[in-house]
Amino acid sequence: MNASMPIRSPRRLARREACLIGAAVVLLLLALLAPDITGPGAGSMQFADTRALASLPNALDVLSNLPFLVLGLIGLHRLHGLEHAHEHGHEGAATGLAHDELPVNALDCAWLFFAGLVLVAAGSAFYHLQPDDVLRLAGDRAAMAVAFAGVLGLAVCDRVSQRAGWPAACIALTAGLLAVAVFHETGNVTPWAVVQFGGIALVLGMALLRPLCDGTRSMQLKLGWIIAAYALAKLFEMADGAVFEATQHLISGHSLKHLVAALAAIPVLRAVRALQERPLVHNAPAAAVTA
Repeated sequence: MNASMPIRSPRRLARREACLIGAAVVLLLLALLAPDITGPGAGSMQFADTRALASLPNALDVLSNLPFLVLGLIGLHRLHGLEHAHEHGHEGAATGLAHDELPVNALDCAWLFFAGLVLVAAGSAFYHLQPDDVLRLAGDRAAMAVAFAGVLGLAVCDRVSQRAGWPAACIALTAGLLAVAVFHETGNVTPWAVVQFGGIALVLGMALLRPLCDGTRSMQLKLGWIIAAYALAKLFEMADGAVFEATQHLISGHSLKHLVAALAAIPVLRAVRALQERPLVHNAPAAAVTA
């Protein structure tokens, strides 16, 4: 090693990163120390609309998961197109940011989020075919954990730091899957409740922060829209039977929950499209070196 070359020390934690770690520790302690929530039917619920369509049981609760599948596939397609365009930008007139200017960690979280939506479509539909099956419920929640992790990682990339986004998503995914395993083995839903509501509380807290100043490496995600979709979906879930009666048995609150929750994908899709439409930024220093 060249003795004259300065040795760079690791970057210190930014204030927002330290706060995020502190919040994660609090949630971990809450999941471990909070009283268990167990008992017959813990974590499950009775659904208002049990009508079948032909041989398909609970038809609307099953079919209302289709938007998750459609929006998830659209998102994966856009991400593939974005990365393909930038990888081969030197061969054609690619639009958007130069490849080394892409918010790579945020895009990794977006891949996780959209893949999670596809899994949610499959897991939720599979569960609603036979909603009294605990194993199916665990599979549904495991799929949700993937999508939750992607959203949390995206929020961290935009409001805390790019370097913290992907690790945060991985930690959230691990915590979510462990919480699902605890529920499946013991019937205790406390860890899952902490993961779900604690995770959305973190996203809400980050929504109140200003986005990072680096516009080229930020997706400028509209977190408020995601939170609004989640909150409205929860309201429909709690008013499942009331909505079913109010609509003269046209649709239940739980089916509407699926439709509204899928709308959380819209801000992420718009953010990916915005990346595609940005003017191409050439890396001038790199060009000077290679010239």
